[in-house]
Amino acid sequence: MSLRLLTRSLLTQRISTRLVAQRMYATKKYTASHEWISIDNGVGTIGITNYAQNALGDIVYVEVPEADTDVEVDDTVGVVESVKSTSDIYSPLSGKIVESNDEVTKNTKLINKSPESDGWLFKVKFSSQEEVDALLDEADYKKLTEEESGE
Repeated sequence: MSLRLLTRSLLTQRISTRLVAQRMYATKKYTASHEWISIDNGVGTIGITNYAQNALGDIVYVEVPEADTDVEVDDTVGVVESVKSTSDIYSPLSGKIVESNDEVTKNTKLINKSPESDGWLFKVKFSSQEEVDALLDEADYKKLTEEESGE
């Protein structure tokens, strides 16, 4: 292999590694109503936080929004019912719902086991970066939950 081909190959690998790292980077935000939002390439994946699922207890019913639904900030888009109570799910961002996690409607325990991963509820292609910027970061959300739990 010539030096030129080897250099080109190494450069291509380095660029590919950077692109993969950039694609895998996501920003996580929170709402005061205990939804989390993972932002990646203009799409927010949304679910309830671990704090919320702990407060609710065992989840017994979940209603998620349908794909292709237009939503505004704070629209009620679903419901989570537990043995303790029922809570509305609010959209933290304006935009269009692009996907719903039907798995959580069939297996509600996913939310209790993995609320901020496998237990996601829906994805929205958001229309306003300002709305994203107005959400809580991890430190602010932690402070909120500490205040609510009296810590």
